Amino acid sequence: MTSTSTATHHNINRPNMVAVGTIVWLSSELMFFAALFAMYFTTRAVQGPEIWLESTKVLNIPFAAFNTTVLVLSSVTCQFGVFAAERFQAKRTGSLLNVKSWGMREWFSLTFLMGAFFISGQVYEYAHLTQEGLALSTNAYTSVFYLATGFHGLHVTGGLIAFLIVMVRVAKARRFTHNQATTAIVASYYWHFVDVVWIALFAAIYLIK
Repeated sequence: MTSTSTATHHNINRPNMVAVGTIVWLSSELMFFAALFAMYFTTRAVQGPEIWLESTKVLNIPFAAFNTTVLVLSSVTCQFGVFAAERFQAKRTGSLLNVKSWGMREWFSLTFLMGAFFISGQVYEYAHLTQEGLALSTNAYTSVFYLATGFHGLHVTGGLIAFLIVMVRVAKARRFTHNQATTAIVASYYWHFVDVVWIALFAAIYLIK
């Protein structure tokens, strides 16, 4: 009896390997973005502030701030999806207009739409900057701007794909199990990560003159 209880106790307290692996991977991604930040500030110090002052005048900061707000709020909707997954509620139990009855699928769908809006806004901003004569190879500022924001955009796109995979898996599953809940939670780790990174990028690129 004692050995059985001990084994059960160990199983309950054993960390989830998928979650641990995701956290380790996100740590390596953090180092990648740290290198991008180092490149940005190093290039800025070497080239001087003149190029930055001239180039940042073209940036539409109110639009970028609105786009950033949408992305940050998507972390909130994502977390509500996690709360639903933790109580094993895959889908809504009432009307679509009754937000309190929403399950993981509804909250993740809203998060996906908000993330897609952010990417669309980023594409619009790239088109605007290109029309203003700020292409990737125009100067040092545009090079680091497109690299930093572009790589982040790719990571956001990866998060959108992850949400689709989670929702498809849940839709195909006969019942919502602990494995589906774990997958949803792991996807939220990644999404919160890209949101926090973007806040830092927004501050460095758009606010620090």
